[in-house]
Amino acid sequence: MPPLSPFSPDDVVTALRAAGCVFAEDEAELLLAAARTPDELASMVDRRVAGLPLEHVLGWARFHELRIAVRPGVFVPRRRTEFLVDQALAQAPDAAVVVDLCCGSGAVGAALAAALGRVELHAADIDPAAVRCARRNVAPYGGQVHAGDLFGALPGGLRGRVDILAANVPYVPTGEVGLLPAEAREHEPLVALDGGPDGLDVLRRVAGEAPDWLAPGGCLLVETSEHQSPAALDAFTRAGLTARLAVSEELYSHVVIGVRPERGA
Repeated sequence: MPPLSPFSPDDVVTALRAAGCVFAEDEAELLLAAARTPDELASMVDRRVAGLPLEHVLGWARFHELRIAVRPGVFVPRRRTEFLVDQALAQAPDAAVVVDLCCGSGAVGAALAAALGRVELHAADIDPAAVRCARRNVAPYGGQVHAGDLFGALPGGLRGRVDILAANVPYVPTGEVGLLPAEAREHEPLVALDGGPDGLDVLRRVAGEAPDWLAPGGCLLVETSEHQSPAALDAFTRAGLTARLAVSEELYSHVVIGVRPERGA
């Protein structure tokens, strides 16, 4: 499609609908509001039509009532993950130390800090682009972002002190990555998607080490799929956590919650 400049609102909707965008009208409204010039609008529409995720085109994603900065190559926070945030807040409403592991953009950590108020917030990711993006998103809450592989990235002084450990680990089985929508498959980092042969490799690693980092009564929360839930619960239980599953039918979200038993319990 040759670029049109200036685009009319109808032009934008037509172009997006032709590209297969299901919510063309809503996306058009966001693009029209974001573009500062006709040429910028044309460029944004062209990038969206070419398959770039809307959030990467806009430079932000809406998550838990926050505007989270998102850059190309960084995992886009999903609306279903808001359920994980809500479950963490319900489980530990007085949390003082929060860790966002596999943080991506840092959306989960930022949302938790925004809701909890004054907390010690740490986030970590192995992907350098994610670390740079997360630093921007957690900065308003005084958060620190660490680069590295899972717990190896965290300061040792956090051991035994974490009240909420949110780990939005990759959980797509390797053989199913190719079945993901092109937006994810082509524009988000593989390390944020591929969870190994059954999708639970990273989840098992996190569950196995989490008790050493959680405070007594602290909780680990991990998102997974419906069919993976039984194996995920088993991994939590084997690690010594008291585990349960929370489900949102509306968001099609399945969150495994594990609590480190209180001393003497």
